[in-house]
Amino acid sequence: MKGDRVEIIIDAGGTSRTYEVEATKAGRRVEVANQRGGVVEVSEVTRSGTAVRTARFMSSRILALVEHPADADGADD
Repeated sequence: MKGDRVEIIIDAGGTSRTYEVEATKAGRRVEVANQRGGVVEVSEVTRSGTAVRTARFMSSRILALVEHPADADGADD
């Protein structure tokens, strides 16, 4: 749903970096998947299931993964 957002904070060797993946258009959603080999994949996906954007992170480097669902009424912040 437009407005879905996932915030990923990773350890970048003494400092932390923050990445965000957001559903940018109506009908898209953000999915999080744990892959083999200790990789977490965050993707913006269309209604038909096609990945538009994908970010991959090593799970050993992830400090926090926060999912921010869109408001129920569909209003943007």
